[in-house]
Amino acid sequence: MKIKLRFLKKARKYLLLYVLLPILFLNALFQGGFVSWFLFYSFLPFILYCVAFSFYPLENLKVTRELPENGFKVGDPIKVILTMKKSNFFPVFYFLIVENYSNSLQTTNQQKFTKELILTGFKKECSFNYLIYKLPRGEYIFNSLTIKVGDPLGIFESKIKFNIINRFVVYPQYSEYYYHSLEHQNNQASTVSIHHFQRDISMAVGIREYQSGDRFSWINWKASAKRNEMMTKEFEELQSNDLFVIMDCAQNNLFESIVSFTASFLHTVLKKGIQVGLLTNNKKLDSFPIRGGEGHFQKLYYHLAKIEANNTSSIEMVLEKELRFIQQSVSYILITTRLSKNLVEKASFIKNRKGSFTIFVIKEESMVVSESEKSLISIANAHGVRTIIVREGNFNAAFTGGDIR
Repeated sequence: MKIKLRFLKKARKYLLLYVLLPILFLNALFQGGFVSWFLFYSFLPFILYCVAFSFYPLENLKVTRELPENGFKVGDPIKVILTMKKSNFFPVFYFLIVENYSNSLQTTNQQKFTKELILTGFKKECSFNYLIYKLPRGEYIFNSLTIKVGDPLGIFESKIKFNIINRFVVYPQYSEYYYHSLEHQNNQASTVSIHHFQRDISMAVGIREYQSGDRFSWINWKASAKRNEMMTKEFEELQSNDLFVIMDCAQNNLFESIVSFTASFLHTVLKKGIQVGLLTNNKKLDSFPIRGGEGHFQKLYYHLAKIEANNTSSIEMVLEKELRFIQQSVSYILITTRLSKNLVEKASFIKNRKGSFTIFVIKEESMVVSESEKSLISIANAHGVRTIIVREGNFNAAFTGGDIR
C-alpha cells in the first residue's frame, strides 16, 4: 500500500511537469510577445532540471561520519565531521542532513545538532562539522542519519537513510594527586612504612605449587625441575601493598563525585606501581581482580565511564558477602558518602581478619559533618579503621589527612 501511494505521488509530480511545460509553450505561442516567451524560456531550464533530478541515484551517495577520537572526558566538546561524496558532478540544489540519535543521546538535555541544510551546487564532495557540548559521563552511539535532497521548485524531494554506527565514551574527570602512605601491618606488630610501593619478598620460608597470579620471578626452578611441576617460593606472611577498592553505588547527588574520586584514586596508585582491584555494588555487582599497569587502569576507567547508581544491595551487605572470597591480605579502600554503625562494624571485622581498612567519605563542600558522624569516625579510628572526610572539589585532601568540619 505504501509503495502504491509513493508511486501515485511521484506520478502526480511528473504529470504536473508535463502539463506546466505545454501550458507555458502554448501561452507563448498564442499570446506572443516578449513576456510570454520570457516566462517559457525562464522556466524551461528548471523544468528540465527537475525531470533529470527525478532520476538522480541517491544510492550512489557515499556518506561518512568521523570522530577525532573514541574517548572524551566530561566537559570536552565533541566534534563530529560529516562528509558526502557524489558519484558524479550532477548539481544537487541542497542536502538536508538529519541525525538520528540513539536513545542514550536523545535523553540528554544538552545542546546538540539535529539537522543541517547544505547548498552543494556542482561540488562532488562536501563536508561540515558540528559540536556537541557538555555530554554527561557514559557510552553513546550514533545510529544512522537521513539525507534529503530536492529541486529548486520543490516539486521532487527524495530521501535515503544511511546506517552509520559510531560509538564513543565520555569518561569521568580525574586528577593525579600525591599519594600519602597508608597504614602498613605485618603479622606481629603495627607500624607505619614509607616503602609502600614495593612488595617485601626477601624472606622466603618455603615452596608451594604454582598458583594463577604468581609472579614469574617467584618460581623456584630447582624445585620445579626435581618435582617435574611448577613450584614457587613461599614468603613470610606480610601485609601486602596491594589495594582493593570498593565503590558505593548508592543513588545520591554526589555519585558523580564518587566516580571522579575513584578514577583519580585508581590513576594515582596505579601510576605508583601499586596493584589494585575494584568492586562496585551496582546492579551487576562488578568485580575486577587485583592487577597493575596502564591496561588494567583503562579497563577500570571504561567501567567507571558506564557505571550507574543502581545498587540492589547495601554496601554493608556487600562487605559481608563478597570480600570473604578474597584470600590474600590486602589494604581495603571504601569510597562512600555515608557512615553507619553497621558499616563501621563490618569494616572493623574485615580489618582484623584480612588487612588494613580505610574509608573515604565524600561530602559536599558546604556540608557540615554531624555529631553522630564524628562519633562514628572516632569509633572507627579507635578500631584501626582510618576514616577520612573528603570534600567535593578538594580530593587532594584525601591523601593529606582529610577534613572533619
